[in-house]
Amino acid sequence: MILEALLLLAMTGGPDDPPDISIIPRPVSVSAATGDFLLTPLTVIWTDSASQGLGRQLSDYLRPATGYPFDVRVGPPTGSAIVLERDSSLRQLGPEGYRLAVQDNRVTITAPEDAGIFYGLQSLRQLLPPAIFRSAPVMGVAWIAPAVLIEDYPRFAWRGAHLDVCRHFMPKEFVKKYIDLLALQKLNSFHWHLTEDQGWRIEIKRYPRLTQVGAWRKQTLVGRATEDQSRWVFDGQPHGGFYTQDDIREIVAYARDRYINIVPEIEMPGHSQAAIAAYPELGVTGDTVDVWTSWGVTATIMNVEESTITFMQNVLSEVMELFPGPFIHIGGDEALKRQWQTNARVQQRMRELHIKDEDALQSWFIHRMDTFLNAHGRRLVGWDEILQGGLAPNATVMSWRGVSGGITAARAGHDVVMAPGSHTYLDHYQSRDRSSEPLAIGGFTPLDTVYAFDPMPPTLEPEFRKHILGAQAQVWTEYIKDPKQVEYMAFPRMIALAEALWTPVDRKNFPDFLVRLRPELERLGILDVNYRPLDRPLP
Repeated sequence: MILEALLLLAMTGGPDDPPDISIIPRPVSVSAATGDFLLTPLTVIWTDSASQGLGRQLSDYLRPATGYPFDVRVGPPTGSAIVLERDSSLRQLGPEGYRLAVQDNRVTITAPEDAGIFYGLQSLRQLLPPAIFRSAPVMGVAWIAPAVLIEDYPRFAWRGAHLDVCRHFMPKEFVKKYIDLLALQKLNSFHWHLTEDQGWRIEIKRYPRLTQVGAWRKQTLVGRATEDQSRWVFDGQPHGGFYTQDDIREIVAYARDRYINIVPEIEMPGHSQAAIAAYPELGVTGDTVDVWTSWGVTATIMNVEESTITFMQNVLSEVMELFPGPFIHIGGDEALKRQWQTNARVQQRMRELHIKDEDALQSWFIHRMDTFLNAHGRRLVGWDEILQGGLAPNATVMSWRGVSGGITAARAGHDVVMAPGSHTYLDHYQSRDRSSEPLAIGGFTPLDTVYAFDPMPPTLEPEFRKHILGAQAQVWTEYIKDPKQVEYMAFPRMIALAEALWTPVDRKNFPDFLVRLRPELERLGILDVNYRPLDRPLP
């Protein structure tokens, strides 16, 4: 009943956009025009010399379903045309803004940078019938886009989505599909969680045992990790996998073509049991441990010897060779300090370094990585626990335990990505009726809660707001075993967050979003995305 009421409100209270415009995220400005544009076999994609690659990309988008050739040409357009061109006079729209004009015989997408043209292409795809997303010719469809003028640009620069491939490994082809889905929603950051207690997923040539040993666990816990470990049940099935460096180069190039920057995460000093299983000398005790088979937080932590610092910096050197983006995530969260507190050598090391407590010791560890990354022209990102003991000078904080850590970091002059569990954790339940949903880690984060999220805290003073880069969704996979379950948990909530990060606050409207979401879900169905249907039981 709630859904039906919201839909009725949207249709009667109505947005001010034309009713046949179902673009998500909702553009900044939409004005209806007269007529429509019809794709035909004679339609040509015209570009300037700088935009030829985008023209070919658009041709690849449109050709399969229509069966039309869509030649890409450079020069002044004639006849039925889609025109892509850079226009420096649109600098006020920012590097990701664009202008899209649909007329009777012409579609024109102009932008100051290539990224803006790419986002204009995504909006054009959404103006066409959903069948345009088919990968084989569809008969009997008139490929019509309504006449419209759109001027659009994002509210936040960091519009991201995270994927944990450590608790459950996700194959390379799904990672590419995930990137495609992010690009369709105009998200531009993919946070790839590559190392954990339960698996190390990135090939490091200098240290082959990280994947030979660390990428594989003997078995996996079934259900939840209760306090009584004697009652734990395991599936008895080995689980693992990793991405070769060639795999990663392929995925990085794939994301770059879709204007998505990949932020790799290499966890330290906690969440590192898989690395310590491969190289026990990284641990505090030196004992051999297994790649962890349960969930939660293990007490296993890296030691703070200079050899371990060097080891992890060598790992980061190979990571930087693979990932050209500015940000490298080093985790820093949930590092239990019991082993540091009870180990004589760690305590001696603290005295040698004149470090007062274990929080300050972790801060020293993070500082070392921050200095190293900065010397190589990169920026460190860490979860908000890196605030404990003093924040590394150049660190960017990802605030997951609410937004207070982000506010503290911003006031101290640090950049922030908001990622609070209350609004952005898509591994949470989607209904209060848990019996109707797959087993999840807990929590309750319905679609409207995600949509309502605003990364800009109202209590943050204006002079610090420039430090809020944006936000991202989190998909942790303790209870998400395969790509289809990732899709069920992520969509359509990911779409709601995409609009929350792109669209101006005064243009957001949840009932209207639900109306525009219906054709978007039809598109996802065509793309074989196992999204959670809107007609499932609502909270």
